[in-house]
Amino acid sequence: MERTEIVRSVLQKKIFGLALTIGAASFIMAQQKVNISGNVKDTNGGVGYASITFKNQQNSQLSDAALADADGNYKLELAPGSYDVSIEAVDYKKFTQTIWVEKAGILAPFVIVSNGKANLTNTTDIQGVVITATSTKPYKVELDKKTYDPSQDIVSKGGSLQDVLTNVPSVEVGTDGSVSMRGSSNVKFLINGKPSALLGIDDGANALQSIPADQIEKIEVITNPSSKFEASGTAGILNIILKKSKKAGFNGSVTGTLGYLPQTNLNTNLSWRKGDLTVFVNGGGGYRESKNTNRNDINYFTGNTDDLSTRNTDAITKSKGENYNATTGLIYDINEKTSVNASGTVRTFNNDSNGYTDTNERYFGGTSIFTQRLNTGRNSNLAFQGDFGLDHKFDDKGQNISLALSLQRNRSNNFTGIDETKNNAFNLLNIVNQKTINKTLVGKADYELPIGENSSLSAGYRLDINQNDYNNMVQESTSSNTALNYLGLYSYTADYKEMFNAFYLQFKSKIGRLGYQVGLRDEISNVTINYQNLLDPSDENYSPPISNKKKNYNNLFPSIFLSYEISKDNQFLANYSRRIDRPRSFFMIPNPNYNNNLNIFDGNIDLNPSYVDAYELGYSISKKSFIINPTIYYRHQTDDVKIISYSKPETINGAIQNVIHTKPVNVGTDDRIGLEVNFSWDATKWLKFLGNVDGFRYSTTGDYFDPILMKESLPFDGKGVSMRSRLTSTFKLDKTLSFQVQGFYGGPRKTASLDRKSMYAVNFGASKTVLGGNGTISFNIQDVFNTRAMRNVNYNGDFTSENYMQWQPRQFALSFTYKFRQGEKVEQPKKKKDINANDSGGDEQGPM
Repeated sequence: MERTEIVRSVLQKKIFGLALTIGAASFIMAQQKVNISGNVKDTNGGVGYASITFKNQQNSQLSDAALADADGNYKLELAPGSYDVSIEAVDYKKFTQTIWVEKAGILAPFVIVSNGKANLTNTTDIQGVVITATSTKPYKVELDKKTYDPSQDIVSKGGSLQDVLTNVPSVEVGTDGSVSMRGSSNVKFLINGKPSALLGIDDGANALQSIPADQIEKIEVITNPSSKFEASGTAGILNIILKKSKKAGFNGSVTGTLGYLPQTNLNTNLSWRKGDLTVFVNGGGGYRESKNTNRNDINYFTGNTDDLSTRNTDAITKSKGENYNATTGLIYDINEKTSVNASGTVRTFNNDSNGYTDTNERYFGGTSIFTQRLNTGRNSNLAFQGDFGLDHKFDDKGQNISLALSLQRNRSNNFTGIDETKNNAFNLLNIVNQKTINKTLVGKADYELPIGENSSLSAGYRLDINQNDYNNMVQESTSSNTALNYLGLYSYTADYKEMFNAFYLQFKSKIGRLGYQVGLRDEISNVTINYQNLLDPSDENYSPPISNKKKNYNNLFPSIFLSYEISKDNQFLANYSRRIDRPRSFFMIPNPNYNNNLNIFDGNIDLNPSYVDAYELGYSISKKSFIINPTIYYRHQTDDVKIISYSKPETINGAIQNVIHTKPVNVGTDDRIGLEVNFSWDATKWLKFLGNVDGFRYSTTGDYFDPILMKESLPFDGKGVSMRSRLTSTFKLDKTLSFQVQGFYGGPRKTASLDRKSMYAVNFGASKTVLGGNGTISFNIQDVFNTRAMRNVNYNGDFTSENYMQWQPRQFALSFTYKFRQGEKVEQPKKKKDINANDSGGDEQGPM
């Protein structure tokens, strides 16, 4: 009996173990994934970049998603089982269907028509999806902004933000790296919707070159910002959206570049998403050499025997620069309605330069002097930025609040050494040390309340606190006094602090086909300046220290936007806004810069803001193969800031010499009316065009006279017509090989005091996809014919000054990009926010 019980017990254990084994094997087999592939297409062929989500009904951990490639193909691995398939595309209704996955195979297509109704033929088979939609285009028009996608820009591959901006509609990059929109240089830069330490204090082109093109997701061009945006930037706003992947799992890319003039770059974009947490890292660095050429010819009309007749200057500066940057951040969804984000950024660049300046001076009496300057420079810049944010949805109807805080610090150290000889004999030595520290705090709160089905009310508050501390020390040794002594007029300490409090209220609605948006912004500005130089009180140029010099403003900035929808992709747009151009802190320091004792830039502490009233009337039609967006615009600017030039005799090393001074002043008005046409056209499957043409008539008025500095008033009156155009042609020879040619032309401009000559340039690029689509080899030539240079003539009552500047000669670059990803997994797309729901770039932006 006992033996029988033992046998029975053993059999029970064996049977239980066998059942457990079979059950475990069945479970494992049930989780065994199979390869699934398919295609997204419409009646004309494949539709690229559609998002398809597969939600497992039994186990959400087995859910997955796919993103179609440019030809509509996708693939992924799924465990057998029942799935809810959903398809989402902007401007199309959500499509859902239940399917059963049993084994590996190619998915048969299922069809979605433009109104969102699916053509369901058989729910027991795996089916694909057809969406009636256009493919991704590089240019998109919205109510209050235009969006440019640089991913198809071959000529800027492996380059920098500066290279990308050369192909952005409405934007022009000057030969000195300066950026303008529709001919105006007062452009406000934002990164992910906020001012950023990434762009430095007054580092200009160096800052733009330190941001890699591969880290840019898109650029929002806002020519006439609404009241939700800060009012500064009379030309408009460029909002740079950096990459932040939405894909689940681990994804990223690495790009390496080699070029000539010598340059090397290595950049990466990495992201990891699991559940409610997303972590991303962007970073890289590079080395670049550059060559800057300047020529200046000054001719005086009359003078005595000892007076200067002509001055001819030739200068070449060669520089070597290194830049590194890293950004890391996270986004965490606390629940379905609340998410928080945080990120940190560090950026550094160092630049060493060497150059010479040769000057030939001739006097009316026949005397001539040859002066040569050897220049040595070093620029070191280090920037930190921390960003924090919270987003909360009160309900599913769109009521939400967004809070953001940004803390930034930028430190810039500049050293310049000048060794000057005159007629081959030592004349003087200058050593200039400039240290600048910028600290910035930006706090924002934005609230949105939907009213009914077609209306919404937005309100918000913004606080900006900026502080710039300047320490500028200039030492000089001359042939008559070899000891290094401080130049008291140009050696100074200064601090500039500005605080802006801004409030806005904006209402948006739609009546039938007419959409409208009205808003009002109030900005309260407080500026405080302290300045003290080392000049001895007994010096004739001495002036008392400036203590707590205050400038306060309180301004209202209205905006109105109207749209009339003729059809879904065909509409008229009209808008108006008022803007302010606040003087740069650098312009308001009395003697901010000293790199050449024959050409001095003087600040103006009494400089005031200028104001612009801007109007636009546009039309936009978007079809599958083309987009056309003509816009008529008019801008009226008062208290315009212009740069005056005047000659002043000064004693330099015991000799009287004519020194050219430049200074910013408020003078008169500036009016311009123009027509801008932006377009993209897919002429064939292998040929695409992207173009921009801007022609405008300008009229400037005003004259400036300072009895202490000038003999007679300097007129700024001028009228004329100017234009700029850009055309990019992309040739796709097959699915893996493309060529791109980009041409630019900038027309001449002339006023009573300035004659700016025309300029043109041609760029070339080629791109080859390799390694099954995971790798891309790109080659480009910037300025093929080496013609991109600025030429202008300045007129003064006493003299004319002809200038030539080439910031960078012809360049070549070869880059390789490798993308790695986990099965093209993508996050379920979020519902598209209303236009202008926030001024930080929409849902696509990073959390900076």
